[in-house]
Amino acid sequence: MADENMNVEGTEQEAVQLSLRDIATVVNLIDMCSRRGGFEGAELETVGGLRTRIVTFLNAAQEAQGQDGVEGDLNPVEDVEAVEADGSAD
Repeated sequence: MADENMNVEGTEQEAVQLSLRDIATVVNLIDMCSRRGGFEGAELETVGGLRTRIVTFLNAAQEAQGQDGVEGDLNPVEDVEAVEADGSAD
């Protein structure tokens, strides 16, 4: 209980930032886990839907910021901008 009330002096909270590169890394991570059998059959629809939403967001954000080819920190399966929302490549 005492730990909850501690006031840490001299530390500043940094703003949490999430870059397009971080988001591209999430797509790469989903692809990698899928290839390695990391998801059970019942989970695939949910994971695939999430991946679709992430890729759609990433493509729109890249276009809005005038960026091309943002890649994640993992070895990409394919270029992120070449991935369609349904998971297929151009």
